[in-house]
Amino acid sequence: MSHDYSAIARDVLQSLGGVDNVEQAAHCVTRLRLSLKDPKKVDVGTLNQIDLVKGSFFTGGLYQVVIGPGDVEKVYAALREQTGLAAMTIADLKQRSAAKINGMQRLVRILSDVFMPILPALIIAGLLMGVNNLIGAKGMFIEGVTLLEAYPSLDGVWSLINLMANTSFVFLPALVGWSAAKRFGGSEILGIVLGLMLVHPDLLNAWNYGKVVAGLGDQGMPYFDIFGWFKIEKVGYQGQILPILLAAYVMSVIEKWLRARVPNAIQLLVVPITTIVITGVLALALIGPVTRHLGILITEGVVMLFDFAPLIGGAIFGMLFAPLVITGMHHMFLGVDLQLISTQGGTFIWPMIVMSNLAQGSAALGVFYMTRNVRDKSMASTSAISAYFGITEPAMFGINLRYKYPFYAALVGSAMGCIFLSLNKVQSSAIGVGGLPGFISIMPQYIPVFIVGMVIAIAVPFLLTCALSVKIVRPGYRVA
Repeated sequence: MSHDYSAIARDVLQSLGGVDNVEQAAHCVTRLRLSLKDPKKVDVGTLNQIDLVKGSFFTGGLYQVVIGPGDVEKVYAALREQTGLAAMTIADLKQRSAAKINGMQRLVRILSDVFMPILPALIIAGLLMGVNNLIGAKGMFIEGVTLLEAYPSLDGVWSLINLMANTSFVFLPALVGWSAAKRFGGSEILGIVLGLMLVHPDLLNAWNYGKVVAGLGDQGMPYFDIFGWFKIEKVGYQGQILPILLAAYVMSVIEKWLRARVPNAIQLLVVPITTIVITGVLALALIGPVTRHLGILITEGVVMLFDFAPLIGGAIFGMLFAPLVITGMHHMFLGVDLQLISTQGGTFIWPMIVMSNLAQGSAALGVFYMTRNVRDKSMASTSAISAYFGITEPAMFGINLRYKYPFYAALVGSAMGCIFLSLNKVQSSAIGVGGLPGFISIMPQYIPVFIVGMVIAIAVPFLLTCALSVKIVRPGYRVA
C-alpha cells in the first residue's frame, strides 16, 4: 500500500501547531522525535487520526509521534523538506533538550544514547550464541547426546559460530568505549583504544581472576609495579560495562580540558597520549576495581530480590516494563542484562522483556479480531506482528493505550508470563530478538519452560482483550 508521505508530513506539522512551532526533529526506528516551542499547541486528537500515525506523547522534553518502522524515515524526510530543518541524530536532539528534563531522565538518556548504537551487535551475538548453545545442548535433539557428539563434522561450524558470537562480548568495552566517547564529546578512536586496553590479553580474564581470588592454582595475583611506589592489579574487564562507561566519561573530560588549553600546533602530539596515559592509569588502578565491585553489588541485589520473592519480582517487572517503555526508562535494563551475563553467566531479565513484548502484540491481535473498524483492523494486525518481533511502540501507542483495556490486558498477561519464568528461574545466555525468535537465546535447559511462558504471554492478553471488548461496549466492536 502506497502512502502520500508529503501530505502526511504536512498534516502532522499542522497538528503540531504549524512549522513555526517545531524547533528540531529527528527519528528513531519507529518514532518522530520533535523539540517544540510550545507543546500545548499540539492538536492531539487530529494528530492521532492522521494516516500512519499510531499514537503520540510528550516525554523527556520531546514530543514523540509513533509512525512505525520504514515509514518513519520517509515521513521524516518529507517533514524536513517542508520545514527546512537540518538532519539531526537523536543524540543531538536529546542534548539540546536536556535542560527540560530531570536528573534521572538525563541518566536514562545517557544509557540509551550509549547502548542503542551497539545494540545490533549485541543482538546478532546473542542469536549466534543461542544457535551455538542449541548445537552443544545434550538431549535437545537426540536423547542423551549433543549434535556435536552425534555429528563430529559439525565441530568446525560450531567453533566458527562460537568465535563470531563471542566477539561482541569479549570486546564489549571497546564497543561501549566508542559509543560512550561519542556521547560524552571525546575522541571515538581513543574510546576504542581505552576499551581494548581493558581487555588486553596481558590482563587476567574473569575466569582466571576468579581462580586467583579463590586461591586455586599456583599463580598469584599479577601486578604492575610502578617504581615501587604502588601496584596495579593486572585484571581485565571483558564483558563489563561500568568500568569503561565511567572511564570513557573521565577520558572525555580530560581530553576536552586539554584541547581547550594545548596550542593547536602540538595538540596531535600532546592531547592523545596524555589523555590515554592518565585515563589508562585511573581506569586500571581506581575506576575498574571500584566499578567492578559496584557492578557485583548491583547484580547480587537484583538476583537476591528474585531469589527471595520470585513471584513478587516477576509480577512487578511484568506490570511495569511496558509503562517504562513509554517513559524511555526501559533502556537501563540493557545495562543490568549485560552485567548479569558478565558476572552470573546469564540473565533472567531479558526473557521477561520478551513476555512483555509478546503480551502487547497479543492484546493488539485481540483488537484485530474484535473490531469492525477497517483502519483499526489494519493497524492492529501490522502492529501485532511488529510487537511479536520486538518492536512494541506501534501496538502500544496505536492500539492498546488508545482503547486502554487492551493495554491493561497486556500488563496482566505479561505479569503472568514473568511470574512463571521467575518461579522457574529461566535464564538466557545473551540478548536476542525480544519476540517470537527469543527462544534461540535462552539456555537450552530452559527452552521448554520458556515456550510455556510464551504461550501464557500470548494467550492471556488475547483472550482478556476479547472478553473485555464484549463487556465494555465501544463503537466498532462486536458485542456478541
